[in-house]
Amino acid sequence: MKITLAHGSGGKSTSDLIKNIFAKHFGNPILNMMEDSAVVASSSKIAVTTDSFVITPLFFKGGDIGRLAVCGTVNDLLMRGATPKYITSAFIIEEGADSDTLEKISASMAKTAKEAGVTIICGDTKVIDGNGNIFINTTGVGFVGESTDIVSTNLREGDAVIVSGTMGDHHAAVLSARMNIENNIKSDNAPLCRMVREMLKDGMEIHCMRDVTRGGLGTVLNELADSSGVNIEIEEQSIPVKEEVKAFAKILGLNILHMGNEGKLVAVLPEKQAQQAVEIIKKCPYGENAAVIGRVNKGKGVTLITPLSGKRQVNVLFGEGLPRIC
Repeated sequence: MKITLAHGSGGKSTSDLIKNIFAKHFGNPILNMMEDSAVVASSSKIAVTTDSFVITPLFFKGGDIGRLAVCGTVNDLLMRGATPKYITSAFIIEEGADSDTLEKISASMAKTAKEAGVTIICGDTKVIDGNGNIFINTTGVGFVGESTDIVSTNLREGDAVIVSGTMGDHHAAVLSARMNIENNIKSDNAPLCRMVREMLKDGMEIHCMRDVTRGGLGTVLNELADSSGVNIEIEEQSIPVKEEVKAFAKILGLNILHMGNEGKLVAVLPEKQAQQAVEIIKKCPYGENAAVIGRVNKGKGVTLITPLSGKRQVNVLFGEGLPRIC
């Protein structure tokens, strides 16, 4: 099998690659959980995650690869209920890259790390042949409360599914920049520290959280439904989408459910707490459009209720989608 761009899309091809090669050789009880970060034992529980950022272009409306690297790393830790503390940063720089560009990216990383309350504690630099591109690899470490247990196998029948804001923003912003399409769409790349901290502090019984990145909401929900052996039913009209993003997707024939974000989360928790959780998120930065979008039922897969009360199956992303959005 030859590797294609589809293997980096976050959809089925990515899942198959992970399952058939990496999990096959690296598999262990911690890795096999396939969560956004791994919680391991030390003097106290810690969460660890690693990620690589290869976005094209390096700068886009609302962000850049530096901000994206910090947000993506921090948010992966947060999805396990961890308090992010430390990040490593390794730059792979192609020959011909501009030092001014590198400085702008570094300044953006530092600013975002300060916003997220994390410290960049070490790093590495490699320069390789190429055409002036820049790639960043990170590792993140956070601390987890001893009683915190937020995993994708925790979904229960009757749970509510909420999202912290509008879908597809980052995907649309990056694709607009790549295609030189002028609009006002900005990436949503943001650290979600405050909303997660406030939900936990207020006693929300969060069963699971995921950030909505590559593969989009449809792929994320399918992963959760499969992990817990349940059906997730969502209402199309309840999913928040900005009108400009909706129009952009329609013109290009994109499916909102398979468009990625970099500053939005999905949370699953008891239905009786759903509205309270939404109100908590709305009071936090980046959460003003939070909404309840569905519930967990018996069955399998993900079902979408259309505005005409019809039902259709939502699948994971197949094929290439949009490569290099993170």
